[in-house]
Amino acid sequence: MKTIIAKAFWGMEGTTEEKIRRIGEGGYNAVEAPVPDTMTPGAFRSLLDEYGLSYIAQMATTGGDHAAEHATSFGERLRQAAEYGPLFVNCHTGRDRMELDEQLRLFESALQNEVDVGIAVAHETHRSRCMYTPWTTAKLLKSYPELKICADFSHWVCVTESFLQASEADLSLAIERALHIHGRVGYIHGPQVSDPRAPEFAQEVHVHEGWWKRIHEARQAAGVEQFTFTPEFGPPGYMHTLPYTRQPVADLWEVCDWGRNRVPVWIGQ
Repeated sequence: MKTIIAKAFWGMEGTTEEKIRRIGEGGYNAVEAPVPDTMTPGAFRSLLDEYGLSYIAQMATTGGDHAAEHATSFGERLRQAAEYGPLFVNCHTGRDRMELDEQLRLFESALQNEVDVGIAVAHETHRSRCMYTPWTTAKLLKSYPELKICADFSHWVCVTESFLQASEADLSLAIERALHIHGRVGYIHGPQVSDPRAPEFAQEVHVHEGWWKRIHEARQAAGVEQFTFTPEFGPPGYMHTLPYTRQPVADLWEVCDWGRNRVPVWIGQ
């Protein structure tokens, strides 16, 4: 099973060309980003190929609380993303306040679009979206066995104010269905620790890496060809900043690099 580690555009500065160049020269295997609105699919693919990079597309659905509107935006954006040749698409899907029947209609439509377009989709476990808790996610996964997720469990840690001890069954199901990982370390009062390299966050790092290892093992047992991981820490504002000066407490690129370099440790290579 090939390990592909992606770098997200989130928090990076510069043009699309400059971001891709830095990611390629930085030793990553892939770029994770929204569809570029300033480049054609051909130009974007050529630039990625120049640096030997794969592409993971990001998108989000829109439409208030209405499943039909979110479903329409999902189909339109999935087809647009497909033109750029991604490995798969990572999506922020629906809204947390949707009733379950609305969510089910949305994901039924999303799965049909996935089949029609022929691109795999990972629905992210993200605050404000349908999959914002272990139990809401489990209801959807049980309803649709083919549904896959992007596991960003830092959000669940924040939302539940726990390390998910009371949600082991739901967590195990999510691990089985994880297509991709956003490797950010959260804590019980927020989705991102100030600096995961600091010794005071050793427990948080240990817990998250344990979950990611279980996903790696599940992917390996399933016999898939690739395992994808993005050390997706957020920029200042999402990252903690000092009061008054708003200076970031850590360097974002260095933190993401640390996350990338940790992968061989927790997968046991």
